[in-house]
Amino acid sequence: MTGVLAGKRGLIMGVANERSIAWGIAKAMHEAGAELAFTYQGEAFGKRLEPLAATVGSDFMVNVDVTDDASLDTAFEQLAGRWPTIDFLVHAIAYSDKSELTGRFINTSRANFKTSMDISAYSFIEVARRAHPLMQDNGGTLLTLTYQGSNRVVPNYNVMGVAKAALESATRYLANDLGPEGIRVNAISPGPMKTLAGAAIGGARKTFKHTEQNAPLRSNATLEAVGGTAVYLASDAGAYTTGEVIKVDGGFHILGMPQQDHL
Repeated sequence: MTGVLAGKRGLIMGVANERSIAWGIAKAMHEAGAELAFTYQGEAFGKRLEPLAATVGSDFMVNVDVTDDASLDTAFEQLAGRWPTIDFLVHAIAYSDKSELTGRFINTSRANFKTSMDISAYSFIEVARRAHPLMQDNGGTLLTLTYQGSNRVVPNYNVMGVAKAALESATRYLANDLGPEGIRVNAISPGPMKTLAGAAIGGARKTFKHTEQNAPLRSNATLEAVGGTAVYLASDAGAYTTGEVIKVDGGFHILGMPQQDHL
């Protein structure tokens, strides 16, 4: 896929470290020829991101808090000051209190429900509102990340499953809103991955092992596979794909029960 994003520019939101799904996407997009900008939240994440961004030729990083309208406005003003237009945006942002990603969903607190929905789902709408004016000349692509816990019960995923369901619904509504402007909106749904965010969920190692053993391909997704999917969606080859949730999980989502050896 070398060169398929040549001449395109985009913003990557949500890189925490070199094992982040967002970083896998950033690397793949860079290798495909794209020019990248990044956001981060807070000094600690900025220090982690800076050397990574440099490896893909980027010196443009913006500190942003997606729960703060003024912070979002400032970030996109800075982006517009650097680039008058962008071609894609990757939203890889989610959060829930770690203490509520274990045990029973019924014990979800009101405060954490609101916070999880705000950061994990509503922020995509806020980001889309600010990004789409930068895409109106030539259209563009908005991408977010989800997980099958949105429509199937995954132990300990709890309130994040509800937030991801809202995110997927928002993806469809945004796709319809922005389609007349030539903007595609899609979500990528990888299986369990060994990321900082994934490690916060109770029983993460067991979940990773279970899907690896039972997926039709007998493997969980790699960062390279997810990155390649993002490149396709942002490229001209994805020009007529919008409103979709693309599964990149080794086929695990098609199963009705575990493989016979693991019943």
